[in-house]
Amino acid sequence: MLQYNQITFLILLLLGHSIMTSWACSVSKLTKPKELISKAYAIVRAKAINYETPPTSMNSQYNAVPDSVIKFEVIERIKGNQWIPNPLWINGYLSQEDDFNDRPSPYNFIRSNGRSGNCIANTYKQDAEFLLFLDNKFSPYWDALTPVNEQLHSPSSDDQWLRWVKAQVASSASSRLRSFVH
Repeated sequence: MLQYNQITFLILLLLGHSIMTSWACSVSKLTKPKELISKAYAIVRAKAINYETPPTSMNSQYNAVPDSVIKFEVIERIKGNQWIPNPLWINGYLSQEDDFNDRPSPYNFIRSNGRSGNCIANTYKQDAEFLLFLDNKFSPYWDALTPVNEQLHSPSSDDQWLRWVKAQVASSASSRLRSFVH
């Protein structure tokens, strides 16, 4: 009987691992940091203020795109000449916990909140600043497993990711200007 229970447990453990692995996110190729900048419709530094629409259930926090909506105050436009709504409303969850990217800058992978299987980081520390790479619908949820919505260290002027992105955007702009002039 003990051996039967052990075998049953082992089968259930393997089956559970297989199911969890199949639910995990995967992409064929990760977007490189410079590609992320060029693909983004707009890049802004913004502060997570509060819920515009609170979550209907805290159990829904593991859905890819939450039903709750967070109000963000745009502090700085880094890329994009077009009009950007201010405030921004982004689906997500508020937290009181920091979630800084644990990789060296320039980041080549998503922060830890997005590594749990749904491919996106959808939780934001309330009153913290984030560097948001937006698509043409002003959403950061357009490139799986990439650092499209990273929390910035405070003060943000010291944040290495923000400094790197700004330098790349400035370099790209001056390259375009040089090619236009010549």
